[in-house]
Amino acid sequence: MSILRAVLAAALVLPAARAPEAAQLVMIEQPGCAYCAAWMEDVAPEYPLTDEGRFAPLVTVQKRDAPPEGMSFARPVVFTPTFVLVEDGQELARIEGYPGEDFFWGLLARMLEEHTDYDPDAEEGGGT
Repeated sequence: MSILRAVLAAALVLPAARAPEAAQLVMIEQPGCAYCAAWMEDVAPEYPLTDEGRFAPLVTVQKRDAPPEGMSFARPVVFTPTFVLVEDGQELARIEGYPGEDFFWGLLARMLEEHTDYDPDAEEGGGT
């Protein structure tokens, strides 16, 4: 019984292992941004329905605001929209600007494949 107590006591004292935070796609936008509005019209409605959107859910942030709590960007955001791929609170990659729907999906897929464990050919994940 003393071994059980020691294990329980150690579990209470040792910090719990943090589970890794899933990938997120952070869109930085600002009022009056025509390219932001175009992305919202062209891509936003279907984004959460895609494998990419399920793998890296979208978070929108205003350019004037600081990054969401617990998140940091590698460098300041200059252009809107900017799409920052974040995992475990850290920036992995970004897309600056919105080059149109066809280019966006290709750039996003490449970014996810190069910087995360996203697999577009997996049975349950990846690919639009």
